[in-house]
Amino acid sequence: QVQLMESGGGLVQPGESLRLSCAASGTIFRLEDMGWYRQAPGKQRELVAVISIRGKTRYADSVNDRFTISRHNGENRVWLEMNNLKPEDTAVYYCRADVIQTWHGASTETWGQGTQVTVSS
Repeated sequence: QVQLMESGGGLVQPGESLRLSCAASGTIFRLEDMGWYRQAPGKQRELVAVISIRGKTRYADSVNDRFTISRHNGENRVWLEMNNLKPEDTAVYYCRADVIQTWHGASTETWGQGTQVTVSS
C-alpha cells in the first residue's frame, strides 16, 4: 500500500508565500504523474498543477505565474511553491500520484489526506 503525506499548509496574509510538500511511502516501483489539487468550501476539487515523470508541467490559469510545481523522482516527493497568495487560494490542498507498484503493474491513482491553506488578513 502507498501513502501520500502532505505538509506545509497554514495561515498566511495576502501576498505571502507557502511551500507545500508531499512524500510518498510504501511499495513503489515508479510514480508517473504527480499533482496538487484543491477544494474550497462549497466547491468541487480542482486541478492546481501537475508534473509528469519527465518534468513536464501544467497549471490552472488561476495560479499560473504564481505557483511552481517540482518533484524529486529518487525521493518520491513533490512540492508546490506558492507565491503572492490570494484569499481565493484558500482551500484544502491534496497531493495526488499515479503509482506503479511493480514493473508489470498498472497505474493506481492515490491521494493524500490534504493540508489546509488559509489566506486572510
